[in-house]
Amino acid sequence: MLKKVKKVTLRTVAAANLLAVAALLLLGYGGYINPESHPLLASLGLLFPAAALANILFLVFWVLFQWRGCTIPLLGFLLCFPAIRTYWPLNLSGEPPADAIKVLSFNVYVFAAGFREDGMHPTIAYLMESDADIICLQEADYRGAKAQYEEKLKPLYPYYHETQQPYSHDTMILLSRYPIVKHEVIPYESKSNISVAYELDVKGRRVLVVNNHLESNMLNADDRDGFKQMMKGELKQDSAKKESKALLSKLGAAAQIRAPQANTVAGYIQQARQQGMSIIVCGDFNDHPLSYAHHTIARGLTDCYVAGGNGPGFSFNRNWMFVRIDNIFCSDDWEVCGAKVDKEEHSSDHYPIMCWLKKR
Repeated sequence: MLKKVKKVTLRTVAAANLLAVAALLLLGYGGYINPESHPLLASLGLLFPAAALANILFLVFWVLFQWRGCTIPLLGFLLCFPAIRTYWPLNLSGEPPADAIKVLSFNVYVFAAGFREDGMHPTIAYLMESDADIICLQEADYRGAKAQYEEKLKPLYPYYHETQQPYSHDTMILLSRYPIVKHEVIPYESKSNISVAYELDVKGRRVLVVNNHLESNMLNADDRDGFKQMMKGELKQDSAKKESKALLSKLGAAAQIRAPQANTVAGYIQQARQQGMSIIVCGDFNDHPLSYAHHTIARGLTDCYVAGGNGPGFSFNRNWMFVRIDNIFCSDDWEVCGAKVDKEEHSSDHYPIMCWLKKR
């Protein structure tokens, strides 16, 4: 009798594990499907860590009770390895070479942090001390700190450019130690977001730098507060279910808008690649690392954080929403010598992301 119960239990667990592997694969590779036709799948990609954790727990179960069953979660992890590495890379770290350039991308949340006791604005102080060669800023309307921005920051970067989105006044800023040869807005439909392309002369080489702030997720304060309560287990089952549906609906709607924006930016980058230009792409994508926007824009490029960073690199840090939505990509004529998300900088609702690049 006990043998029969054990057999039925192991088969039930194996079936459940197969479903968990299927979920892992669906969530890991669902981002290759255009969210214009499947918006819910785009939103569900945020659950990839939960699917990975479920398979880890199944692996522990099989180790304890039936070694042969380990093949199920291990096969799932093997098949999903590219997605796992994209979400949670591991790399050997070391000091970047002296001739590497430092690129920094930061959504500065309209410089909303208050001034420090010493009179310095924390965001401006951070940028001054960053020693970055190229800085891409999003949501960079600095009117609240205009005097200090112009006095302290601009002199450190002889080449800079500011672009405002005509409807929302979202400001994109490029600060550079290299000459800006030309610039243009990449045209796509949006009432609040924008992507700007710059051609720089980096030591005699043409380099295209694209600074992006893709469509936001339309989540208001109530949405984020509800999500926080749900994650902390403070909502009843019915309320949590309702909150989940509303959240997924809004995330899916935003992903549908982001998809054609990502297609347009990717097309612009591909044209530059065909012209033989070196490429660096930065910005706030407002989407997770396995999303359609990430896959589409990164096509043919190196994700610098995946190549040089460690851990999940969560770059958004509010209301229990932990996800890497800020990115830096580069063309293959660059060697990635390191990358990180700086979680010590708390002057925005984003953490800055940075990398070091060396010409091959």
